[in-house]
Amino acid sequence: MTSNPDPDARNSYRLITLAARLVQRRQDDALAHLGLTRAAVIALEGLAAGPLNQEQLAEAVRVQSQTLGRVLTRLEASGHITRTRHAADRRQLKVELTDHGHAALEAARAAEINAYPDDPGIAWKVLREELSKFVKALPAGHDPEVVPFVAPEHRSVRRQHTGRGGRRAPDQHQDWDQDSQS
Repeated sequence: MTSNPDPDARNSYRLITLAARLVQRRQDDALAHLGLTRAAVIALEGLAAGPLNQEQLAEAVRVQSQTLGRVLTRLEASGHITRTRHAADRRQLKVELTDHGHAALEAARAAEINAYPDDPGIAWKVLREELSKFVKALPAGHDPEVVPFVAPEHRSVRRQHTGRGGRRAPDQHQDWDQDSQS
């Protein structure tokens, strides 16, 4: 990897990291009363468009299937999802949101709104575009299909599944690892 000669780059990297940590803390606080974690909400988001098998869901949310399995175990125990054997391939489990899971996802979406700054001076679209460029410019070995977490579209209207599949930025692996150990 070549170093960036821009003197503002290092400060920008630090600012991105700080912003991510602050938003993650606010999300944790906003979700705590629901008994959900960010990892759980990302998994629920990945299932919002319909059932998937565990491997498909893991790919959609960019985590390893085994790590996702621990999150799904907790979501199943709390009644947010069901896992049933696939009729055509008994080795596969179909993962599906329950009514309780749909309600929890809607509550989480509403709670997340409070985690983001409500400042009309923030150009969300520009920020998203710049962060997308940043993520795509990461060194080789990075999955070019991973996109940054986009500002929620469900702030003003009910969000339709756009194929984002609950994808998360690559630096959020720690959240899954921490969540899967809880």
